[in-house]
Amino acid sequence: MPSLKMKAIPVVVEALLSQTIALPAQSDLFFNPEQIPDRAMWPVLVAWGGGVDSTAMLIELIARGERVDAILFADTGGEKTETYQFILKMIKYFRARGKVVHIVRAVTSRFKNWPRYDTLETNCLTNGTLPSLAFNFKRKSCSHKWKVAPQNKWTALWQPARDIWAAGGKVIKLIGYDCSPADMKRYAHIEGHLDPRMEYRYPLREWGWTREDCIRRIVAEGLPVPPKSACFFCPSMKPEEVRQLAKEYLRRIVVMEARAKPRLTSINGLWAKKASMTHFIREERLLPHEEIDRLIAMVPEEKLLRRDVEAGTEAALAQFPKWEAFLAELRSAEFQAPSTAPLYSEVDIAEDWDLEVRA
Repeated sequence: MPSLKMKAIPVVVEALLSQTIALPAQSDLFFNPEQIPDRAMWPVLVAWGGGVDSTAMLIELIARGERVDAILFADTGGEKTETYQFILKMIKYFRARGKVVHIVRAVTSRFKNWPRYDTLETNCLTNGTLPSLAFNFKRKSCSHKWKVAPQNKWTALWQPARDIWAAGGKVIKLIGYDCSPADMKRYAHIEGHLDPRMEYRYPLREWGWTREDCIRRIVAEGLPVPPKSACFFCPSMKPEEVRQLAKEYLRRIVVMEARAKPRLTSINGLWAKKASMTHFIREERLLPHEEIDRLIAMVPEEKLLRRDVEAGTEAALAQFPKWEAFLAELRSAEFQAPSTAPLYSEVDIAEDWDLEVRA
C-alpha cells in the first residue's frame, strides 16, 4: 500500500483548512440523497502547470471573484530554470491575493535499482530508461506518476475533500485546456486521469479562450508571459526547442540517453525511432564532439541493484555516486556551465503545505 508522509502543516494553511464546510450528519454506511450538499458547496481545486493556459485561467478566475480553494503545482524536478523563476514570481502574486500555492512532489519509497531518486530525471537515470513518451505510449505514465498522482494523493488528505466525499459530493477540479485545435482534443478522461470523486471543469473553453487570448490576459495583468512548461528532456520537444536549451540541459540529455542506450531495443533515444537527441546535438554542434564523447564515457552502463547495495558490494557502489553529485559535475567550471539556482530558493516554503507523496 502506498504510504504518505506529510510535513508539519503551518499556521497559515491550518487556518485555511479549518474553514471546512458544514455538512449534514451521515450514517456510516448510507446517506440520504436529499442531504447531499449543493454543488455550490463543493470545494474547488486548480491544477496549475505554470504555463500560459493555466496561469491565465487562474488570473481571470481570481479577477472574476470565482471560488478557488486550493492551487496545486506538481514539481517533477525537470522544469527549466526560467520556469522555476516564473513559478516563484507567481507564488508571490497569488499569495498577495490570498491564494496559497501548494507544491507537491512524488517521492518513491520502493526501489529495485539504486541510487534512490526523487525526480523524473533521476528516475530515468537510476533505471537506465527514458520517459514513457519516448516509447510512444498512448498515455503519458510519466505525467501520471509525477503530476497527476501526487495531486490526487494530496487531495485525498485535504479536509474539505474528505468532508464533501463523505457527504456524497465531489471536488471540482479546474484544468487549463484552451480552445486551440490541439488542446480541444485533450480531456482528463481521454488521457486516463479520470477520478470519479472529482468533477472536471475547463473554464478557458467555457470562455471561448484560445492560447492567444491567454497570452493577452497575462500581458494585460502586467505579468511576463511564462516559458513553455515542460521537462527539458521531454520527447515532444521540437528541434528548434532543443537548439534553445542551455548547455547544462544539453549535457544532461546526452547523459540520459547514454545511460539508457544499452537497454534500448526498439527506439534510438528520446525522439523514439528518429535519430537520438544526442545525434542532433552533435550534428548541430550544440556541444563540441569531444565534450559529448567525454560525457558518454562518464556514464555507468550497468544498473545497480538494490540487493547489491544492501550486500555492500564495494565494486558496485564505487561507480555510482549520488545523482545529485553526478549532475553537479555537469555544472562545474570544467564544463563552463551556467549555475542553476536551487529550486524555490526565494520562496518561504513554511507558508506552503509541502506534501511528499510516496508511491
